Amino acid sequence: MAAKDGGPSDAELLRRHVAGDPDAFGELFRRHRDRLWAVAIRTLGDPEEAADALQDAMIAAFRRADSFRGDSAVTTWLHRIVVNAALDRMRRRSARPTAGAEDEEALDALASASGPLSDPSGASDTAIDVRAALQQLVPDQQAALVLVDMLGYPVADAAQILGVSEGTVKSRAARGRARLLPRLEHLRSGQIPEQSRGNQSAARRVLPAREGGDDQS
Repeated sequence: MAAKDGGPSDAELLRRHVAGDPDAFGELFRRHRDRLWAVAIRTLGDPEEAADALQDAMIAAFRRADSFRGDSAVTTWLHRIVVNAALDRMRRRSARPTAGAEDEEALDALASASGPLSDPSGASDTAIDVRAALQQLVPDQQAALVLVDMLGYPVADAAQILGVSEGTVKSRAARGRARLLPRLEHLRSGQIPEQSRGNQSAARRVLPAREGGDDQS
């Protein structure tokens, strides 16, 4: 992906980082930080956990940049690392380990590229209901729903990010929607406070249709 202003592509920035450019990784992160943060916060639902997961992921990307082989887009690679970091936190829910000295350069690069991060899902009653329901799903189903239904990724892109087949993404998302239905049915039936109406469409995206069902393959 090339910058809109005609700057270096994502792949070029990653190459420059590997070659020792101290500013390249920060620029790469700055380009994609909002989308990466959205994945982390919507998957984990807790800003502190999401910030820690994003930091863990970017330190990993910073240190493993030379392992990128170009088999996918740089953005897909970055998203995969963030999703894996979020899933790891979901599975163990442990405290963030203290960064070692070898990670200080990565942290400095992120700090120089970062501004305040916000929760794109908002704090309305509807958003809180959706996040609470998502936390009841197994991590793999939750990740599929976040990418496909909440962030609008095509199934093919979600499959690349998660490292599974498109059929597996469809199956996980469909099963997740079925499990969410009893917890979120009140949102679809219109029992939504006036101040939360703006989030109604987002909530309904994670609800299965009343008839016809979803692809369970």
